[in-house]
Amino acid sequence: MRTLFSRIWVLAAVLALTGVVGRAQAPAGDAVLTPSETTKLLPEKVWFKGQSATTQLRNSGGVKFADGSYVLATLVDNSGYSTGVAAKYQGYFVVEVPIKIGGQSLPAGIYGMGFLAGDKFVVTDVGAHDVLTVASTSDADLKRPMPLKVVADPAGGFRIYAGRSYVVFSR
Repeated sequence: MRTLFSRIWVLAAVLALTGVVGRAQAPAGDAVLTPSETTKLLPEKVWFKGQSATTQLRNSGGVKFADGSYVLATLVDNSGYSTGVAAKYQGYFVVEVPIKIGGQSLPAGIYGMGFLAGDKFVVTDVGAHDVLTVASTSDADLKRPMPLKVVADPAGGFRIYAGRSYVVFSR
């Protein structure tokens, strides 16, 4: 009996140390991408509202779905844009398949995105026209906020974080 309990304890310790227990997992076959992986996929400059902007590839993330489709996000240097555009255009958002964000549908496309004051997340087309706006959530328990991060959501789908603010998206 003691040997059985010892083996169970060792198995639990190994699972906890490897991160299998206590961490949100991506749906089967889907993979959360790191900035080093997205750097190989995203361009160094992007076009938005009449000019090009440099991407901040160190602040990027994404998801590769089981079928090979991607959702990618990266922050951009928006310093050359007007204050109104720069407030909404904080990141470049590539969506290869239709997704849902905050219960709203977003078709495949290339967009601008941003987290706004008042707990809002906005997606804009390349002409800076609003496509959708949803509520964002603040994660006070987040240990190490980063400028941009994509993670699996414990309830299903994925989260895009900007600091402590996030929205959930899914297919």
